[in-house]
Amino acid sequence: MTIINNEVTRRRTFAIISHPDAGKTTLTEKLLMYAGAIHIAGSVKARKASRHATSDWMEIEKQRGISVASSVMQMEYRDCVINLLDTPGHQDFSEDTYRVLTAVDAALMVIDAANGVEAQTLRLLAVCRARNTPIVTFINKMDREVRDPLALIDEIEQTLGMTTVPFTWPIGMGRQFHGVFDLQHNCMRVFRPGADRADNDEEIITGLDDPSMTARFGASLTDAQQEIELIKGASPAFDKPAFLSGQQTPVFFGSAINNFGVREILDALVDLAPSPESRQAMQREVHPEEKKFSGVVFKIQANMNPSHRDRIAFVRICSGQFKRGMNLKVVRSSKDIRTNTVVSFLSQRRELLETAFPGDIIGIPNHGTLQLGDTLTEGEALQFTGLPFFAPELFQSVEIADPLRSKQLKLGLTQLGEEGAIQVFRPHIGNTLLLGAVGVLQFEVVTHRLKHEYGVTARIVPAKYQVARWVTADDPRELQRFIEKNAHRIAYDAVDAPTFLASYGAELSVTEENWKLIKFHKLREHAGLVFQTHMNS
Repeated sequence: MTIINNEVTRRRTFAIISHPDAGKTTLTEKLLMYAGAIHIAGSVKARKASRHATSDWMEIEKQRGISVASSVMQMEYRDCVINLLDTPGHQDFSEDTYRVLTAVDAALMVIDAANGVEAQTLRLLAVCRARNTPIVTFINKMDREVRDPLALIDEIEQTLGMTTVPFTWPIGMGRQFHGVFDLQHNCMRVFRPGADRADNDEEIITGLDDPSMTARFGASLTDAQQEIELIKGASPAFDKPAFLSGQQTPVFFGSAINNFGVREILDALVDLAPSPESRQAMQREVHPEEKKFSGVVFKIQANMNPSHRDRIAFVRICSGQFKRGMNLKVVRSSKDIRTNTVVSFLSQRRELLETAFPGDIIGIPNHGTLQLGDTLTEGEALQFTGLPFFAPELFQSVEIADPLRSKQLKLGLTQLGEEGAIQVFRPHIGNTLLLGAVGVLQFEVVTHRLKHEYGVTARIVPAKYQVARWVTADDPRELQRFIEKNAHRIAYDAVDAPTFLASYGAELSVTEENWKLIKFHKLREHAGLVFQTHMNS
């Protein structure tokens, strides 16, 4: 077995997805802690405390106690290299999460046991299902008074359309939550509450038949025994192919804040989640064990180090071995880039990287050379597809308080637009930049970041537009004629793709009717500007 094959086998690359406040970032901290990547978990609850979640590095995240940008963390556990991507739970930042999901091989879905399956969970799961992404489910917050576990399992199956296979089962809930029973190994792991440190002296009890356990755990154990018998009779056996195709999900119960069930999740990711697999480019299928390097930019983040005003391109390695200093080609522009300062991640903490393999996420310092969706190779003209951009649903114009800061405003908006944090449109006529977003909170974050990262106090005011569609045509002359005739409603996005802006839906419908040769797109893939025309609603 070659070194690349061996390293590919060791990789597990997954994203954590959930509805806001399901405990996703807390679970991320605990996974890092149990893997030994950190020693004390940062609290996402104590917003005024000196500690913050390792995965929440942006100032506004620390103030609000929420995640608004995806974070990347790499750790080793049981001789496996785990690449963990923590994503924003808030729906206003779903575009970032959608793009992250194109870079992973599996997903860990976190469900709040009190609330069950929520709206954002459904949206994210739809993206996973479209890509046949394997999903491991963690039902969190069992230390609180929550819904009946059997009802939660039934809701997951009915709402998400997936077969569930419980791997662990809770013994009690709330104040009577005593631990989880491992259905695969017939043992109960008893935990002591503890939010900060990983315990290595957990108590493990084999079986549930010891009479002393009834005296110790009372009615909670009796109820759990009945539920476990029912689950064993009703649940199907775990089917690895069904799991890998996204049709079946193993389910684990626990409480991340109190370390209940976290180790089982880590073990499941190692034992069940797939190693990096082949990825489809427009030209051919690319296999991870190939000798030549290839990778795709799925995220760009500005000002991870505010003192250096840096921009980092996050690249998922698809094939071959990365070696520090190697020359890579940006296929879109045919430009070469040197890789002497490429880094690996533990959220905002970075280290110079010597070598990396398929499944790994590497960070390339970027000064505008790289864009979202770019493919990097050692020379082959490959283009990976699938990185989605959605037409904005909300629009605002930008006014600057100090005209002398206009240069900084343009720089800030350009860089934030390159990230995909907001969509920035340059009008065909006029100079007023237009911001487009899928959620109101995106505007708040942009205003905050302009002030704190670029020194620009900006006012965000409502714009007259409510609908945007990217436009293409088979005949370039027809597209140019359309742009000229509708110049006052045309703008260009971060990659200069022409966009039609309308004040209301009926205006779009009339324009579509009058211009039969123009294609209007609600979704575009950055890679090769591949547009999808079936989402015109």
